[in-house]
Amino acid sequence: MSKVTQSRPKVVIIGAGFGGLAAARALKNAPVDIKVIDRRNYHLFQPLLYQVATADLSPADVAWPIRGIFSNQQNVSVALTEVLDVDKQAQKVITEEGQFDYDHLIVASGAHHSYFGRDEWEKHAPGLKRIIDATEIRKQVLVAFERAEISNSDAEQRRQLTFVVVGGGPTGVEMAGAIAELANHALAADFHRINSRDARVILVEAGDRLLKAFPESLSTKAQQSLEKLGVEVMVDTRVEDITEDGVKLADQFIPSATKVWGAGVAVKNVGRWLDATTDRTGRVPVNPDLSLPDAPNVYVIGDAAQVPWKDGLDVPGIAPAAKQGGKYVGKRIKALTAGKAHKKPFRYSHAGNLATIGRHAAVIDFGSIHMSGFVAWWLWGVAHIYFLIGVRNPVFVAMNWFWSYLTFSKGARLITGLRPLHEDHDTEPKPTVQAAE
Repeated sequence: MSKVTQSRPKVVIIGAGFGGLAAARALKNAPVDIKVIDRRNYHLFQPLLYQVATADLSPADVAWPIRGIFSNQQNVSVALTEVLDVDKQAQKVITEEGQFDYDHLIVASGAHHSYFGRDEWEKHAPGLKRIIDATEIRKQVLVAFERAEISNSDAEQRRQLTFVVVGGGPTGVEMAGAIAELANHALAADFHRINSRDARVILVEAGDRLLKAFPESLSTKAQQSLEKLGVEVMVDTRVEDITEDGVKLADQFIPSATKVWGAGVAVKNVGRWLDATTDRTGRVPVNPDLSLPDAPNVYVIGDAAQVPWKDGLDVPGIAPAAKQGGKYVGKRIKALTAGKAHKKPFRYSHAGNLATIGRHAAVIDFGSIHMSGFVAWWLWGVAHIYFLIGVRNPVFVAMNWFWSYLTFSKGARLITGLRPLHEDHDTEPKPTVQAAE
């Protein structure tokens, strides 16, 4: 039973991803006070992070300040802080900067990388969920070409020019294709001792095919498109170890300076915060109205929620699902605060699956309609521009993409932060030379 406060109802939203934004927007005209809590001050458009990682876009093209997004919504305030816990009895969210009371709580905190118990692999094979991940991968990819250019060892050149992407889902497929395009086109005229087209891009997938969520025919199309770009696709292949020097498979070791992880995600902390049971990936099972079984005023949406869908499957952890969940919960809270009944359960409407392969091909699953190739690539772009509406001028983004497409321009090829993202604190730091001012 929700505790009654003396002022307007307080709605706290943890996370400013697609679900959190959709929930806050659905409550725009509701007589409630909304507090959006996030440990970053920006909303990140994750589907385009791989383009930051391969120097197609700069970070500013895929992220926008949360405060700017809500500058015209007077019932929203933003707290830049880290959530530590939730007290469901006292109805408080406990953060590093203090406590926030709530009448309704929406948890939309998203997912993180999962290395299936091998967390030590992260420092060698970053995933792709945050801007810092994308810029780290971009740094590693670009530095690999630079080091190959100045190396006097054929073996070291080959290691620097070998890129291994682990995981054959959309992230892995898109990353592998983008790295191949970078090597084949954008960097082709930049180096003189090496030929960037000699780069070896390998995509490793433990399952029997790529893009398991897609129909088998589209998986085959995706693999053919990747192979046309020069990507080596290894299915039915498990990774046994990842080290600084490369990737160990069951039957071989692949020397590689750059490894990218796209094989799994998990939800952290939500089960602990809410004292709730979780599935093996950390998602919290919820009621048909997306509330917790023991707390009807606490909702979990997006990647953090386990929501039954159809054919024994759960609602997928993709942006459209998060947006639909956020919109549903926002409308539900709006109705409840107005004293109206809201018994309609959440129903997920699946719009389809999309994945792009380089600059000329994509695969799209619209249920009964399957598409691949160049037309699918353009539809993929239109779909992503549609999602940008409300946080960025879609015409501006479309013009940027079109210009990049025509010119093979790579305006974001900047190498920043040469120090490793994950420092080894057990050894003395190496001295660095500072350039004179």
